[in-house]
Amino acid sequence: MILKSRLTYSVCKTLYKRMTQYQSFSNQRNISKYKILGIETTCDDTGAAVVDESAHILGNALHSQTSISVSLGGVLPPYAKALHEKHIHNIVQDALTQAGVEIQDLDAVAVAVEPGLPLSLDVGLKHAQKLVMENRVPLIPVHHMEAHALTARMIDSVEFPFLVLLVSGGHCLLAVARDIDDFLLLGSSIDNAPGEIFDKVARRMKLKNLPQCYGKSGGASIELMAQQGDPDMFEAPHVYTKSRSCNFSFAGMKAHYCTYIEQEEKKQGIVASGVISNAADVCASFQFAVLRHMCRPIERAFRFCDYNNLLPETKTLVVSGGVACNQYLRAGLQRVSPLGQDISEEVTRENIKVIPMKL
Repeated sequence: MILKSRLTYSVCKTLYKRMTQYQSFSNQRNISKYKILGIETTCDDTGAAVVDESAHILGNALHSQTSISVSLGGVLPPYAKALHEKHIHNIVQDALTQAGVEIQDLDAVAVAVEPGLPLSLDVGLKHAQKLVMENRVPLIPVHHMEAHALTARMIDSVEFPFLVLLVSGGHCLLAVARDIDDFLLLGSSIDNAPGEIFDKVARRMKLKNLPQCYGKSGGASIELMAQQGDPDMFEAPHVYTKSRSCNFSFAGMKAHYCTYIEQEEKKQGIVASGVISNAADVCASFQFAVLRHMCRPIERAFRFCDYNNLLPETKTLVVSGGVACNQYLRAGLQRVSPLGQDISEEVTRENIKVIPMKL
C-alpha cells in the first residue's frame, strides 16, 4: 500500500506524461527536457511549482490561508479569492526563481480548472491565461482530483492500474486508475465529504479556542486531540448505506457527534467559547468512526476488482488528498486486505496504531 499526499504541486504530477501531446512543439524549440509550471488555487491555498518530464520538482512555493480560515470559522470564498489575487504573482515568481527559469523557458503552463471553489479557481485560471498569452506557450487544464490521484507516481514507481481513494474537504472518491486520464469510478460520498465533517465537528467543539489547536485546521486539531483521548468513552456509530455499494455517507456521523457535544456541554454547563473537558475522547471516538466507515467500501472495491480482473495480482491502494495527511487514518487503512478478506475484526481500536510515514 502506498499513501501519498502533496498539495503544493498536486497539479503538476500529471503533466510530464501529458506533455507528449506537445512533443512537436518542444522539438521545434530544441528543448531536451520539458519544464512545466503548475498553478493551484482550488480552495484557500495559493500554490505553484515547476516540474520537468522526469518528475523532478525544480521549484515550488505556497501561501497558506489555513490560519486565516480557522480564525474566520471556515473558508470564505470572496476572502479566499482576494488573498489569491494578492499572492499569486509572487508565488509564481518564487517557484520560477527556485527552479532557475524564466517564463520564456517553460514548455507549458498547467492550472487546476475543476473541481474547487469557483471564485478561487477563476484567479488561477486567469493568471495562467495571462502567462500563456504573453509568452505563447500551451495551456494545460488539469482536473484537480485526477491530479491528486496521480501524485504517488511522481514519488514512487506506481504502475497502472491501481485503486485510489481521494479524500479531501470537498470530495470522497474511490476509483480504479487505469491510465493518466482513464478512471473507473466505483464509489463516492452521497452527502458530506470527510474533510468537511472533520472541520464541522471541530468547529462545533470550538477546538480553535484551545491553545494547542491555535491556527490549526479542524482536521489537524481533531487528530492532535485524539492522541490523548479514549475512543471507548463514546460509542462510535456504525454507518450503512442503503445498498452494498462502494459509496460513503458521513452526514449521519457528523450529526451523531454534534449531538454528543451538545449533551456534554449541557452536562458540564459549558457556555459561550468554552470547550468540554472530555473533548479528546470525543475526537478519538470520531476519528475511529471515520476510519471504520472508510474501510468497508475499500474492502468491497477490492473484492469487486478481484472478481472483474481490474487489478493485477499485486494490488496497490493510493490514498491522496488533504485528509490523507491524517496519520491515524493512514495507519488504519493499511489494515484493509487487498485479497478481499473480511476486515470487520481486523480494524479495531486495539490494533490501529499510528505509524510514522513519509509524505
